[in-house]
Amino acid sequence: MSGVVSPEDADMPEILIDPDPPDLDEEPPGSPAIVVGVDGSDSSVAAVRYAAGLAPALNLPLHVLSVWDYPTFMDGGFSPALDWSPLDDAKRIVREAALASFDEAPPDWLTLRTRRGRPTEVLIAESRYAEMIVLGSRGHGGFVGLLLGSVSAACAEHAHCPVLVVHGR
Repeated sequence: MSGVVSPEDADMPEILIDPDPPDLDEEPPGSPAIVVGVDGSDSSVAAVRYAAGLAPALNLPLHVLSVWDYPTFMDGGFSPALDWSPLDDAKRIVREAALASFDEAPPDWLTLRTRRGRPTEVLIAESRYAEMIVLGSRGHGGFVGLLLGSVSAACAEHAHCPVLVVHGR
């Protein structure tokens, strides 16, 4: 096996350990910005729309970010032979969120981005360089009735910048 085994992976079967884990220290492009995490939910699109009004008022660029990772399966890992790509899915999600948020062509201060990893970890890492993180209150999680999703709650508690949680409109 190549790579370094992290302490949390030490007891995992080798087949489940990611040989090329995402780089959480990756610095985002450009100057500090408002970062909006999107997952394709109505709540995340509402967050993009809200942040699109804030960005020009604060003279900040807007980064719309979708986080992706390879799914794991119980029978031995991810099969790239499937006719589906999580990266392509993430690209579609950011593109659709942008198209749903702007009546005309997206402005030049908007950047569409994807990053590999777990959403909470990536967004908290992004918060080190962001002026603000904007998230929808509920994503595609399975706990109906919660006022705040797990990613939003974790980011609100652990981010290194202000976090704005937008409730669907």
